[in-house]
Amino acid sequence: MGMNKNTVLAWATFIMIIVGLSLIALGAFRYRDVSGYGFAAVGVGFFAIAWVFNALKGRV
Repeated sequence: MGMNKNTVLAWATFIMIIVGLSLIALGAFRYRDVSGYGFAAVGVGFFAIAWVFNALKGRV
């Protein structure tokens, strides 16, 4: 199975969305104090990077 650069970016986007969702869930359900805001902010940052990876597909 050969993976080209678009496939690698698609997998990276998928993995980053999963990690972002898990970090937001940790911030929302596990840590109720100030550290929960940090987990949620990092999760949103993962979404932003995943969005950039998705936009790069076909252009790199």
